[in-house]
Amino acid sequence: MHESPAKRRSGSATTPAEALAAAGNPDWLADVAGLSFQEARTALQLAMARLQADDLEVEEMAGLYQRAEAYANRCEAVLQRVEQEVIEWEARSTSPSP
Repeated sequence: MHESPAKRRSGSATTPAEALAAAGNPDWLADVAGLSFQEARTALQLAMARLQADDLEVEEMAGLYQRAEAYANRCEAVLQRVEQEVIEWEARSTSPSP
């Protein structure tokens, strides 16, 4: 089994997002963290459409893939936060009042 250079250096598995962080966060990565679910979803859809283009250079594809992954991660984080809020709200609304 082959390990990535980042994994060999760190001694542990890293995700692409962790690898980006280790390499120094690009400016756009900080912007992704501030996106709403809808904004991140739209950006993800646009990135996916662009990734399917035939005229995409390999370097551009790699960068676009990283962005798409960041958009997908942002969507997931927002969904998880909202799910937790709903769970907490339901727990408060169903617990008996003192």
